[in-house]
Amino acid sequence: MRQELRNRIIEICEKKILAKGESVGVSFYAFFANKNDNPELLMEAATWWIKMHKLDHFEKAVKVKEMVETGL
Repeated sequence: MRQELRNRIIEICEKKILAKGESVGVSFYAFFANKNDNPELLMEAATWWIKMHKLDHFEKAVKVKEMVETGL
C-alpha cells in the first residue's frame, strides 16, 4: 500500500478514535470523500481491506490503525 494511503488511514483513524473513543468502527470508505475522485486509491484500499485481510465491513479503528502502522 502506498504511503499516501497509509498516512490517510492513520490520520482518519486517529481523528475518529479521539472523537468517539477506542470502540469506534470504520469502513474503508471512511478514508475517502463521498465522491469517486481517485478510483485507483479507492481500489487499493478495497483490495487491502477485502482481499488481503478479509476484514468485515466495519472494523475497530484501533485495529485498522495498528495494522497499517505495523505494515500489514
